[in-house]
Amino acid sequence: MLIGACGTLLSRELDAVAMAPPEGTPLAALAGTTKGMARAYADDGATFFAGGDLVNALAAYYYGFGWLHFGLAYGLLSLPGKKPACPFGGSKEALSPAHAAQLDEKTRRYARLLDTACTSVATAPEPETAGAWFARRVILVGTCYARGGRCSLAGGAEEEALGRFSYGHGWLDAGARAGLLTVTGNRELFTL
Repeated sequence: MLIGACGTLLSRELDAVAMAPPEGTPLAALAGTTKGMARAYADDGATFFAGGDLVNALAAYYYGFGWLHFGLAYGLLSLPGKKPACPFGGSKEALSPAHAAQLDEKTRRYARLLDTACTSVATAPEPETAGAWFARRVILVGTCYARGGRCSLAGGAEEEALGRFSYGHGWLDAGARAGLLTVTGNRELFTL
């Protein structure tokens, strides 16, 4: 997806999203945090985009989508009457050669960060509970997007790879913040 369109789509989704848990409950507080983090990454992306920093804009928008989709999948947030939008469809953005060095460095660094994040978490809830089931799903999303990002990178699609690495890390970060994942190492990779 084109970077500007991705940001617009994320902002629209955040404008339409509703908090699912009843107000005043701990889950409502977690829903607010989740939506707030997704909004913060959307705003960061918009700032980067307006300043011509397309690489950081791309990473921020996809990280925000990771937080948003985690919140929707966990039942913290809802999109009444519609399905969540997929930021991985549509026309792909090919950044100009002026961005090549920054894109290459950030994509490879985010690949390493996501791989490290995937091995730095474990499920927190008791093994045979619904919470443990969802925690395993969060880890699976992280590992699948790490794998998909490496495939995109190998195919020369660095922009798509960076989006996948950022999105997967957003899911893991949200899962850790929600208490579904225990961070067993490299705490600096998570917004706890």
